Amino acid sequence: MIRKQEALDYHSQGRRGKIEVIPSKPCATQRDLSLAYTPGVAEPCREIEANPEDAYRYTAKGNLVAVISNGTAVLGLGDIGALAGKPVMEGKGVLFKRFADVDVFDIELDTHNADEVIKACQLLEPTFGGINLEDIKAPECFYIEETLKKTMKIPVFHDDQHGTAIISGAALLNALEVVGKKIAEVKVVFSGAGAAGIACAKLYEKLGVKRENMLLVDTKGVVYKGRTEGMNPYKEHFATDAKARTLAEAMKGADVFCGVSVKDILSQDMVRSMADKPIVFAMANPDPEITYDDALAARSDIIMATGRSDFPNQVNNVLGFPFIFRGALDCRATAINDEMKIAATMALSKLAKEDVPDSVVRAYGGKHIEFGREYIIPKPFDPRVLLWVAPAVAKAAMETGVAKQPIKDFEAYRDSLEARLGRSREVMRFFIHKAQSDPKRIVFPEGEEDRILRAAQMLVDEKIAHPILLGSRTFIRQRISDLGLDLGDTQIINPGKSPRFDEYVTAYYAKRQRKGMTRVDAERQVKTHNIFGMMMVDMEDADGLISGLTQHYPATVKPALQIIGTEPGVRRVAGLYMLVFRDQTLFIADATVNIEPDAETLAEIAVLSARAVRKLDIEPRIAMLSFSNFGSTPHPLTEKVRKATEIVHQRDPKLIVDGEMMADTAMSREIMSEHYPFSKLSEPANVLICPDLTSANIAYKLLSKAGGATAIGPILMGIRKPVYLMAPGIEVNDIVNMAAMAVFGAQAEGGNGAARRFTGSKKATASV
Repeated sequence: MIRKQEALDYHSQGRRGKIEVIPSKPCATQRDLSLAYTPGVAEPCREIEANPEDAYRYTAKGNLVAVISNGTAVLGLGDIGALAGKPVMEGKGVLFKRFADVDVFDIELDTHNADEVIKACQLLEPTFGGINLEDIKAPECFYIEETLKKTMKIPVFHDDQHGTAIISGAALLNALEVVGKKIAEVKVVFSGAGAAGIACAKLYEKLGVKRENMLLVDTKGVVYKGRTEGMNPYKEHFATDAKARTLAEAMKGADVFCGVSVKDILSQDMVRSMADKPIVFAMANPDPEITYDDALAARSDIIMATGRSDFPNQVNNVLGFPFIFRGALDCRATAINDEMKIAATMALSKLAKEDVPDSVVRAYGGKHIEFGREYIIPKPFDPRVLLWVAPAVAKAAMETGVAKQPIKDFEAYRDSLEARLGRSREVMRFFIHKAQSDPKRIVFPEGEEDRILRAAQMLVDEKIAHPILLGSRTFIRQRISDLGLDLGDTQIINPGKSPRFDEYVTAYYAKRQRKGMTRVDAERQVKTHNIFGMMMVDMEDADGLISGLTQHYPATVKPALQIIGTEPGVRRVAGLYMLVFRDQTLFIADATVNIEPDAETLAEIAVLSARAVRKLDIEPRIAMLSFSNFGSTPHPLTEKVRKATEIVHQRDPKLIVDGEMMADTAMSREIMSEHYPFSKLSEPANVLICPDLTSANIAYKLLSKAGGATAIGPILMGIRKPVYLMAPGIEVNDIVNMAAMAVFGAQAEGGNGAARRFTGSKKATASV
């Protein structure tokens, strides 16, 4: 429950309100200001004067939406006026930015005159790429939107009408699928004949509900032919010949209730009078037409949805407007038409049937979520909604001829949408695209775990990898069925029953017989999933391995070194983390393997890191970190880092690397140029080599938790074939990403373990 003072404090403490304007270009120097304003600003002005379309090139217009309201129908508060409605409009802007990276100016108009609202919007067309009408009462809202759509060349969308319709329309399609009813045969009762109610009825009709099967009920009762009180042309469209005159009469035998009216208007007796397997959408906010508990108490066979987040099936407009505008803006649509709205509905309907990411499950209490009675619509915080709805809307705009800048490559467009969600998604798309070009066989020793099975489904669906699951065939197949997955002919191997078991035992025994192992020991160990999986990779029956979900790093690293071993010429393996911030990507090593590396090992870690980063088409700039700058504090620990830097220079003279140096020096162009102009680092480092595991582990965890970076890894460097380690709390999406990285690693090595040597190093010492 949100308490009054808590809400007031949220809006008033610190910077007042919820929004601010931040420059997107540098404004630190006089030159910057001259470019941003006079005289430099004159140049884009001239270009736009000559070609108005260049406004989308030189200004923020193409990503800027106006949220416009006169405060006549604010949330559940009614006509509270433009000024009092401003916190809601600011909130709308926050949602646009948070969910779809759309910038917003909220504009509150102090008028009840519909024509004045229309005129204001028309005058603002040069400023915005789209207009979101908000909290304007019916029937004026219909007239305003219709007029603006006819007279303006940018998309205009009244969310109070269409948002609820689009989201609940998706919920309706899925609810009908769950209960096994046909949309052309169901009877639907609408409680509320304002903006949302009329829009829902219109969209449901387009989805297939027959007009003669609809009953519209307002404060005066059922909307029927011949009624004169409280009527308007929009209600008249749905006037019926039915005998029912009250909501209670209308509800008898109804299949669906769509409520966008007021709390407590729907009784339990009305619900009991509905047809079998009734569908009830009680969407009045903040209190529904009937409470969730009362509805379920009335009917055990009900599918229930509300606008509340504390119950299943939340119909929330945030699932629609940010992504609809995102798609419309990106193809520069001149309107948001019915086809685009239906495309959004269909995209949401289909997405609800997909496997739900762990991040979404955790955000909603950790309870398993799957398509069914309690999940007929995606959750508002599901990041995939952007990736499904925006492309669907843009495609519909193109097909209906309202897109002035059609999208040519939808795969690249989806990548750009992921980039808007954060650079970590953009980075991972690199691995995923590479993996999809040539999928490899990745073995999962913990194949009985639910997270592994769900990740395997995504790998198969996205054609990223060919997963191999180790474990009991009977158990894994049962879990696949229980989870509603379809892994087709994915390979499942029970190590002890594999036809290759004896061959693996012989090969493993040959590797370890001079390390105190007997043949009996070898047979016992090869039955364990980790050892068997490592042997699959070593014997080239798999191209990579991912493990560690249920065990600590040493339990995976040790057999990897014993069986697969290091690359030729590599003394030590090491772990590299990729830390992805909004505006940069850093790499940090070694945070997982080497506890107190000597100078030789530090140098090797640096060269291995450089190689790994170069494979990502990134030129490494390496800082060898310590607690002093270039000899400022003589100490054996700083001397170790200085010596390691010298070794790296000898082994790879072209590599940009320097040290020893402090972390702030490594990250500051100003400090480096002012105090250490002799340094090889003229730009901030992007690869940080820490002097020991303690500092590296602390650094990457602080940067990921307190610094807001997304940590990807660890990438195990120096191993002969791809072996990746998972943390126990890893999510399904992260497992998929790690598999993509493992496939990429296998591709880079040609699938046969070939690797470039760490030139100049000592003889490999990988015995464990």
